[in-house]
Amino acid sequence: MSLPSTVPGSLRDDAAALQDDLARLRGALHREPELGLDLPRTQEKVLAALDGLPLEVATGERLTSVTAVLRGARPGPTVLLRGDMDALPVTERGDAGVISRIDGVMHACGHDLHTTMLAGAARLLAARRDELAGNVVFMFQPGEEGLGGAKIMIEEGVLEASGERPVAAYALHVFSSGLPQGMFVTRGGPVMAAADRLRVTVRGVGGHGSMPHLAKDPLPVACEMVTALQTMVTRAFDPFDPVVLTIGSFHSGTMDNVIPDEASFSGTVRSFSQTSHDRLKERTVELVQGLAKAHRLDVDVSYVQDYPVTVNDPGEAAFMAETIREAYGEDRYFESPNPLPASEDFSFVCNEVPSAFVVMGACPSDTDPGTAAVNHSPDARYDDAVLADGAALYAELAVRRLARGN
Repeated sequence: MSLPSTVPGSLRDDAAALQDDLARLRGALHREPELGLDLPRTQEKVLAALDGLPLEVATGERLTSVTAVLRGARPGPTVLLRGDMDALPVTERGDAGVISRIDGVMHACGHDLHTTMLAGAARLLAARRDELAGNVVFMFQPGEEGLGGAKIMIEEGVLEASGERPVAAYALHVFSSGLPQGMFVTRGGPVMAAADRLRVTVRGVGGHGSMPHLAKDPLPVACEMVTALQTMVTRAFDPFDPVVLTIGSFHSGTMDNVIPDEASFSGTVRSFSQTSHDRLKERTVELVQGLAKAHRLDVDVSYVQDYPVTVNDPGEAAFMAETIREAYGEDRYFESPNPLPASEDFSFVCNEVPSAFVVMGACPSDTDPGTAAVNHSPDARYDDAVLADGAALYAELAVRRLARGN
């Protein structure tokens, strides 16, 4: 599905003229969501949307990414725009005519909107190629939901796609709740948390529930570990540099009178600074191993540092805020006082290039943002009405940042 050509006017006006086509593309993406790093149908739709534009297009080797480079008519720096493409293993609820047609898979986090907006921005900027002094890299990324697709794309050269590293990179994320439709929110410094995964298996010796002294019961020790971990984050870490640790899964045993051989649990660990992120693995593993040793049990611990803290470059965040205020009005921008505890693999780009990440409210206009279903919910809904403004913001950021030069 290719998008029609535009004649340069104001970016918001041109984006509004694309609204119907953007909605059709988003609907096509939403009905056929795909998981992980391999998104062949999604990649096909993106390539079709970019077809006919003056872009240098490349696809990934280890993942079905799309990287497109638009070279301006005059030399200048490079700016990168990123949109993620993968869905979630969630069964969507709602009108059968519009929800996902793939059982158990849903665009519950709005990545179909991001992809559509970025494709729209490519159309808008291609129409202004003669005005651009520099290059724009469009980064269509699979595998954001826990698989580090951004890191893989960096390893495959997305940051060198234009021949030089970008001077700035920008990403946008929609929220289905919490924000009025069309509101933009960001901040300088940490904007989203680091995310780590903890998996623990405590191994003992099973036995009869009436004679625990003849067994080595792993279950109460695993319970003690969960409690101790909660205490650790309040005693080992600065309350003004918080840590969030949530155990979301706990499994052990088969019957009430059988002491099991093992007990296992897993959870997520969030932090907001590199200092805390670095210390968490050591302190968490040390605590779990120490408790197992104290009870003379064995333990297997897996602690995986998935995503680093997403840190907005202060200068680029200020530039993004200025762009939003000037293009959309003061009432469309809010500066968040605190980072969000969710995580983002755009953080890998932020670690390499001065970057800024912004959240956009996409709650349907007939729904109260305070009670609407949140991202990742099977009831999450996103309004197509935000597509044009999202595409225009991507394009505005690129045009204005290239005009500033290095």
